[in-house]
Amino acid sequence: MSKEKPISPHLQVYKWQFSSLLSITHRLTSIFNIFGILFFVLWLVSIFIGKDCYQYFEIISKTFLARFLFVGFTWSFSYHLLNGIRHLAWDLGFGYEMKTANFTGVTVLISSFILTILVWI
Repeated sequence: MSKEKPISPHLQVYKWQFSSLLSITHRLTSIFNIFGILFFVLWLVSIFIGKDCYQYFEIISKTFLARFLFVGFTWSFSYHLLNGIRHLAWDLGFGYEMKTANFTGVTVLISSFILTILVWI
């Protein structure tokens, strides 16, 4: 009798689905949003502390990396917001059909990019 535990075959037979990708993305954006909110709070605190402290944030915000992160935060917030609305519709009992769920998933994904572009224009 072997003392090794059997390995579950689910990882070998599991087929990735679009809804799985959207679910994982929703969870990752919630984590990314925590850092965005933390950065926003630090920015507000730097304003209240004084001009010298705020100047550091102003210098950092002009770098390419910071602007890239700002756009990333904007997309993350917009995706999480729109997907949250989609989840609210599910809570009300709408959109469970596979065709509808895939359509709303694509709509949320595309709309989040459009919303991000509109915010930055």
